[in-house]
Amino acid sequence: MSTSRYPGLGLSLAVEDPAWERLGLDLERLVRRSLEAAAAGVPYGVDLATEVGITFSNDAAVQALNAEWRGKDKPTNILSFPLVELAPGDRPAPMMGDLILARETVLAEARSEAKAVEHHICHLLVHGFLHLAGFDHQDDAEAERMEALEIAILHRLDIPDPYADGALDGGVASSAA
Repeated sequence: MSTSRYPGLGLSLAVEDPAWERLGLDLERLVRRSLEAAAAGVPYGVDLATEVGITFSNDAAVQALNAEWRGKDKPTNILSFPLVELAPGDRPAPMMGDLILARETVLAEARSEAKAVEHHICHLLVHGFLHLAGFDHQDDAEAERMEALEIAILHRLDIPDPYADGALDGGVASSAA
């Protein structure tokens, strides 16, 4: 991927479902922009040295992974697979983990929530990165902390608060491999 202000943030992008490419989005730019903003929001600093794998897949593949790793036999918008479980603020290992997005679910959510597809993808990538970084939303306090961080990161990207006016990305999921 292209040069960035985080040269140590390696991104490995795979498009398993060619229908993603037919959307006409610059997926590489969305990924780079979202994950750099998330890294700055944690913040790790410019000396961050880790890699994140991002796979643009489909509902069937994500459903299979969700069933295998989380015991939930249904698709979800994004799955996060941290290589090592971190606590918020811990520095990641050379490989942070993987994020896998399900095209049909992502598009359906964006449509039903009247969100720009690009904004929804950025939100999910930020959300997934935060899971890799050790953040979670298992209880109300964790959820509030994580949502506030997401909102602040997205604000820097000029993306509206995804939780405003009852909008929810309730399908966001996380799983450790």
